[in-house]
Amino acid sequence: MSNSSDPLFVKICGLSTERDVDTAVEAGADAIGFVFSASPRRIDPATAARLARRVPAHVLTVGVFRAEPLDDVRSVAAESGIRAVQLHGPEDRDYYDALAPGGWTLIRAAAFGDSVPRCGELGEDMLLLDAPVPGSGVAWDWSRWTPAGSGEKWLLAGGLTPDNVRDAVAATRPWGVDVSSGVESSRGVKDPALITAFVKAARGG
Repeated sequence: MSNSSDPLFVKICGLSTERDVDTAVEAGADAIGFVFSASPRRIDPATAARLARRVPAHVLTVGVFRAEPLDDVRSVAAESGIRAVQLHGPEDRDYYDALAPGGWTLIRAAAFGDSVPRCGELGEDMLLLDAPVPGSGVAWDWSRWTPAGSGEKWLLAGGLTPDNVRDAVAATRPWGVDVSSGVESSRGVKDPALITAFVKAARGG
């Protein structure tokens, strides 16, 4: 749950061009994500490294992985220079513990379901709560979510857009929000105006 005095943490994911990155930074995003798993938004580590160099130190650079071998995650994270690792998959506590010495901020992505995940259960620093069908870009029933404990760093994701993010934040009171397809003009192609509008709307502008 976000403290009312703290600004909402906003992550823009699936960026692949200099324009995307510059727009997100200028709009005030707190984190930007690069996708390394199979996706229309996938980029290679060398491209991510080039883009990451454009990002100021106060903005977190995140690499997104889905069920990748541990050594591959370490290698790509090191080559790209990202500062956080986001995991979508069956990784267990041992996997997170093995990544911890690398110094990356660890983000666990979990799909909303019958059980209620809590931030820190596997040693992660942040929890990203996605729609029941992760990556679908379809909004889900946020009202079913039981607000997390005070101080938990969890991000709401799944079907968010500039038009619905305020309602979603009001309903769930997350620490942060994450968007990808909701700021695209077509699949995998970001729209600068939508990125700017999303950040503004998320923070109540």
